Amino acid sequence: MRLRGILMVLSILAFLSASVGGGLYYATLRSDAIKEAERRVASRLDMVQKNLSSFLSENDKPVQTLAGLQELRHLLVHPTDMSAGQRANAVLDHFKYSLKAGVCYLMDVKGTVIASSNRDAPDSFVGENFAFRPYFKQAFKQAPATYLALGVTSKKRGVYFSYPVFDDAEDHIIGLAVIKASIENIDKKLELLPDEIVLVADPNGVIFISTRTDWLYHTIEPLSPLQIEEITRSRQFGPGPWNWVGLNMMRETTATDQEGRTYLLHRSELDNYPGWNILHLQSLNAIAENISRPLIRIAGPVILTLCILIGLSVFFLYRRASSDILRRRSAEVALRESEERYRSLYHDTPAMLHSIDANSRLITVSDYWSDAMGYDRETVIGTRLTRYMTPESRQYAEEQVIPAFFQTGFCKDVPYRFIKKNGEMIDVFLSAIAVRDKQGKIIRSLAISVDITERKRAEEALQQAKEQLAHYSKDLERQVRERTREISSILKYTPDVVYIKDPQGRYVLINTRYEEILGLSNERVRGRTDTDILPADVADQFRINDQRVLAGGRSLQVEERFPHKDGVHVYLSVKFPLYDESGQTSGVCSISTDITAEKHARDQLRRLSAGVMATHEAERSAIARELHDELGQVLTALRMDSAWMADRLKTVDSVTAKRALAMRDLIDQNIEDVRGLAIRLRPGVLDDLGLVDALEWLTTDFEKRTEITCVFEHKKIPSIPNTVATAIYRITQEALTNVGRHARATHVTARLTSENGDLNLTVIDDGRGFDVKDLAASDGLGVVGMRERATLVGGKFEVSSRPGEGTRIFLTVPVIGYRGESS
Repeated sequence: MRLRGILMVLSILAFLSASVGGGLYYATLRSDAIKEAERRVASRLDMVQKNLSSFLSENDKPVQTLAGLQELRHLLVHPTDMSAGQRANAVLDHFKYSLKAGVCYLMDVKGTVIASSNRDAPDSFVGENFAFRPYFKQAFKQAPATYLALGVTSKKRGVYFSYPVFDDAEDHIIGLAVIKASIENIDKKLELLPDEIVLVADPNGVIFISTRTDWLYHTIEPLSPLQIEEITRSRQFGPGPWNWVGLNMMRETTATDQEGRTYLLHRSELDNYPGWNILHLQSLNAIAENISRPLIRIAGPVILTLCILIGLSVFFLYRRASSDILRRRSAEVALRESEERYRSLYHDTPAMLHSIDANSRLITVSDYWSDAMGYDRETVIGTRLTRYMTPESRQYAEEQVIPAFFQTGFCKDVPYRFIKKNGEMIDVFLSAIAVRDKQGKIIRSLAISVDITERKRAEEALQQAKEQLAHYSKDLERQVRERTREISSILKYTPDVVYIKDPQGRYVLINTRYEEILGLSNERVRGRTDTDILPADVADQFRINDQRVLAGGRSLQVEERFPHKDGVHVYLSVKFPLYDESGQTSGVCSISTDITAEKHARDQLRRLSAGVMATHEAERSAIARELHDELGQVLTALRMDSAWMADRLKTVDSVTAKRALAMRDLIDQNIEDVRGLAIRLRPGVLDDLGLVDALEWLTTDFEKRTEITCVFEHKKIPSIPNTVATAIYRITQEALTNVGRHARATHVTARLTSENGDLNLTVIDDGRGFDVKDLAASDGLGVVGMRERATLVGGKFEVSSRPGEGTRIFLTVPVIGYRGESS
């Protein structure tokens, strides 16, 4: 009964432990899930911030370019000139369609719109006055401005980009150019999970962008009457009202809505919009459900099974305990029998067994030990073991072996010489292990001694092995001599230069070809360094490359220059480290092949290729100019004529007027196609504004054409030659083309930096990637052309990629000391 009660208590404790452990496990899972959600939300918020910042700043430079066009400046100076108005409207239309903007318009110094791309629309801005808008006021302080607001006329949300228009002398502001980009669809492009909400609010908390459309133009916190009056006066978000969405900020990272739902809250400032904030909300209930649902589904059957198992365990443990008591009694009887067998084994084993205590006194000896030594057991028990050794063995045991044994508790194959009772001496190998008490202290030993007869047999076997080894050594020496003759022949007759040096750079060996070039024998060179026998520049070259091999511990392939009687020759050198028997580096070996003729041929081929590419670029530039200047002007004239015909015929022949309008639209499309073709053949911005602006245009155009997010990052870039700029532009263009055709990527980053006199270009995508080993067997991806362009400007080109991990293209070009065509 007592045993049954103990088992029942243990079962209850096990059940309680499992329950408490399950609760703690669930709490830990929930805490970890919330932490993981916070980390993931921070990452997603950073992505959302970058996407919003990119969208809300994409027209900064285009509006600056628009403000600098002569057509707008001429209309502001001559507002009544109809031809000036037509040209200005054509420019505004062009920018609207090119940038896919909502509307582009021009304002005079009083804030009145005098030209607009929506001049024919019902919500036209022409004649409207927007002097009250902050972007108008700020721009007239000679500063570009951006502004988020609801359109007064169109009632559509948008971001306004404005830039002042100056007179010809660039001294006075005469008007303002504005590009309005619609953000009506930006809420749908954030690509969030169903339980996530993203809000963008102004400094007063008015929600302007939201993934929940019912929260638009509501406020995060209740507004004061003063704030409502200020928002109404600004006319930034329409007539109102701006109701509170009901969010209560419980802590810095937690918020609760009116329905009692709790959200994780993360907040971040919107770049270039002071006071504007991005808020990310994620439901805590959704996070908890993601944990509890699978846990309940799994834990329910587990708990039921556990209860059944506990009940069965109590029953079987009770039965098992009863049988264990019977087995324990049987084990005690077996243990006594085992002790008897051990004593019998100890004394009957045909080996010299004994034990000593901490004072080296014999505690027990086996019958075999007594018989072998000729002493009775009662005579030797209590005496010191060393009493039965020769003086030499006794000194060795007392001074070295026994002290070491009582420290380590182990010794093996210790050679002793014992003296038997009849005076006969025997040699033994003694091995022993220690027996310790509960505190780990050695209290006695258990030792076995092996007769010397075994050692003699081993010595005889060893002698035979020595004879076999001597025979094998002679054969090995013969093979070494043969291999030495073969290697000597290779070193003597090879046309390559071969040498071996020690770690200090001293020559150990040179071959016949190297002797011919130096005019020195191997004996005169041995022990000397490169500085002793070679010109300073050549010696430094060899020394640096040799040290790279020794420091890296691996082979190196490098080009080296060496003076000959007929001039400087170029060698392709393969250098590798040599190792001694212990694995330490013992020197460096170099095998150099004369590639002067091949080098000259490659240089000629490279110059030919450079000329072909230069001619190619010149032809593309000429074709682009002809397309833009000749065909573009003809199409523009046809466009103006078709517009004139439509205007004249609209009251006379409406059908013909509509055909003329259709002709005008078709000509507009052809003008855009011709301009795009001319820009892709040879972008004028590369020649007029430089590499950075050309790459910015290229990445922006790529993003519009492919809808792949493309970010261009750059730092201050020094003046570079035209040849280098063209090569970098074409390599970037080819890399982006490959991404658009093959990568299936969603994001591309192009980065241009300058460091230590080198210009570095990096293009990274998150696409499907590929195995770079396949490049050698493939003529696709344009990699051969990119690598050739990099080589022609003295650069290094690398491609790294793995399937499923995207692709990285890296180009570095030296710009300090470049001797190509100047910019």
